[in-house]
Amino acid sequence: MLSKNTHTGIIVALLLLIFAASPAEPQSSALSDEAQKCLSCHSQHGLVKTFENRDTLEAYVDSEKFKASAHGSLKCSDCHVDFAGEKHPQRRFRSKEQYKTKSAMTCRKCHRCEQIKTKSIHSRLLSEEDSGISHLCTNCHGSHSIKPVSRKTFKNEEQYCLKCHGHKLNMGFKSGENLSLKIDLSLLQNSVHKRLSCSDCHFGFSNSQHPQRNFKGMRDLSIANSETCRRCHFDKYTKTMESIHYTMLSQGNLNAPVCTDCHGSHSILHFGKERTIIAQRCRKCHTGIFEVYSESVHGKALFDEHNQDVPVCIDCHTAHDIKNPLTLDYREKIPDMCSNCHANEAVVRKYGLSTDVVKTYLSDFHGVTLSFYRKQREEFNKPARQIAVCTDCHGTHNIVSTRSTDPATVKTNLARRCQQCHKDAAKNFPDTWLSHYEPTLANAPLVFIVTMIYKIFTPVMVIGIILQILLHIWRYAVNR
Repeated sequence: MLSKNTHTGIIVALLLLIFAASPAEPQSSALSDEAQKCLSCHSQHGLVKTFENRDTLEAYVDSEKFKASAHGSLKCSDCHVDFAGEKHPQRRFRSKEQYKTKSAMTCRKCHRCEQIKTKSIHSRLLSEEDSGISHLCTNCHGSHSIKPVSRKTFKNEEQYCLKCHGHKLNMGFKSGENLSLKIDLSLLQNSVHKRLSCSDCHFGFSNSQHPQRNFKGMRDLSIANSETCRRCHFDKYTKTMESIHYTMLSQGNLNAPVCTDCHGSHSILHFGKERTIIAQRCRKCHTGIFEVYSESVHGKALFDEHNQDVPVCIDCHTAHDIKNPLTLDYREKIPDMCSNCHANEAVVRKYGLSTDVVKTYLSDFHGVTLSFYRKQREEFNKPARQIAVCTDCHGTHNIVSTRSTDPATVKTNLARRCQQCHKDAAKNFPDTWLSHYEPTLANAPLVFIVTMIYKIFTPVMVIGIILQILLHIWRYAVNR
């Protein structure tokens, strides 16, 4: 049996072993005596330096951040060479910018150009310095809270990239154009790509790799960057290759829109939530058409009433596989496009409209003839013919409401439309058409009565013929 003292000794020894085996908390570098003396004043708020142009700069230093920085073990006079001990000279600077420029040059005492240019991003910045464009080390790395980049001191990739791209930074092109590379973090946070990292799109770039790329102009850069989208959105990208935009681009028209022209780059929004944005994006290239559309019955409902039911550009032209609207194939599909809304009873019922407009077109001369010609062209490869479709009477982007227009004006305009195909049509030519109405005793009594007679007479006649044939067969069988 062990004594009580022996038990106590064993427990103490075990505790000592546990604490000895526990990893010690990492300690920040100890501050030098000189740094502690300087921080006795500079760790307090209220010290302000005023420059000749009235710019001000607070001379406050966060002691904890400085202690944890890569330079925490240095003396203040190692960087601030004019200051040491009781030596605290007065210096004059025209502006804060001049002071920051002079102070940042201190970094080159230890970090020689030959050393820092081994990284491609620094090499490019140094080459720009030779051409007169100044880049301050402190803009990216800070001054008293410098983190060692070689260690993973940034919470995420965005923080690392924004150490440079959160400040004024330009990219020059051979054409003489300049592009700002400053990124607004709030745009990224509100983007649909907010969960992605920078290198997911800018692949090939990292803290050690920052390749130099040369482009003739900003447009060449935009086209090259749009190729990145296909890595994730390959289905959408392949559709764009069948569009009129891609055709124009492949033929040498560099102004034809690419992915980033419509969706943006760092501020990519979800279009489904706000249909107005879609029309505004198309406006950048199609300004004239947009102005006409905004005055139409659809455009006014969208912009004035914020109505999300009305069609916008992509409802008729689609979003990615945009076809040439001047082709016959596109023209023949117009009734189908219009029926997406006007045959949808749940939509048109809200606005007191009827689905009869689609039914009557498909059943009248124009609609039936169009369906016959489409089948002949598809099955027998016969030459196509142009048959009147919705836009021939109602217009395309300039569609107006017939409710708010004088009936006489509507009839006159309709007669002009008819004369485009029917050259000899008189002013009363539209009277022969029921204007998308189903015939009733109220609006077309004669047509309604004749239609009802045919609906009754035709089945009776068919049944009578069938009975006559059956009776004839029966009599022939009996007499034989």
